[in-house]
Amino acid sequence: MEVLKVTILPEDDGATVRHILRAKLHFSARAVSRLTRAERGILVNGQRARTTDVLRAGDVLAVESGDHRPPRVEVRPGPWPLPVVWEDGHLLVVNKPAGMTAHASNFLPDTPTVAGALAWTRGTDFVFHSVNRLDKGTTGLMVVAKSGYVHDLLRRALHTPRFYREYRGICVGCPEPEAGTIDAPIGRDPDSVVGRMVRPDGAPALTEYRVLRRGNGRAVVQLVPRTGRTHQLRVHMAYLGCPLVGDWLYGEEEPEVIARPALHACRLELVHPVTGELLELEAPLPEDMAALL
Repeated sequence: MEVLKVTILPEDDGATVRHILRAKLHFSARAVSRLTRAERGILVNGQRARTTDVLRAGDVLAVESGDHRPPRVEVRPGPWPLPVVWEDGHLLVVNKPAGMTAHASNFLPDTPTVAGALAWTRGTDFVFHSVNRLDKGTTGLMVVAKSGYVHDLLRRALHTPRFYREYRGICVGCPEPEAGTIDAPIGRDPDSVVGRMVRPDGAPALTEYRVLRRGNGRAVVQLVPRTGRTHQLRVHMAYLGCPLVGDWLYGEEEPEVIARPALHACRLELVHPVTGELLELEAPLPEDMAALL
């Protein structure tokens, strides 16, 4: 169980435990409630404390940041390769391969999962919270929180300068103009079980794009999502008239060229929600996309 320790500064002298938890450590109200029920959830100078207790400068507040109950969803472990590119006690970043989902689903019960790969190497009681889920066919950097507390902090940082994500896509044709912003709302496609589409009554969706290279009827594009809608990058590229190569849902299936949509999460800049450290991580193009070039 990870423990956060905070030494109370003079400017916070007289503040309550609840104030520090909510205003300084950014615990949600539900998380604070869970902490009060845990035997060692909240300690001040090594002694169990209440949220109404008043703190003095120099006091050491220790708070359990881990989950206090096992995940509700049963995880099936599997010996699936899943490179971990960065890790500490609060979170880890994996380089997800193609063909793997974050969690098991009723639609794809036998598909390899990130949850299952982590359970295979770390045990079925390993706490797993996916922050930026990637589609089954999308490769690249994916962040996993090790507690509900860290997951909540990261979720609130998504789509802000504290959590920058960049993708590479290879599309059919070349967008015109070669750089711009796609501001097109996305909603469900009524004619598809899983598909999405641009529609006026959809949720706001914003993507920045830039062509990096073009030739042979294709283009390599830099894609930066500023919102997080389902299939956003794939839908927006199709909306421009340049679907991703191999995108069977929004373009054309091309199994002889690539067995999935050509999309890769290549870069991550993340301010660590607990330590404040800036993480700058990159993942090179996988072989199937590199072969397209």
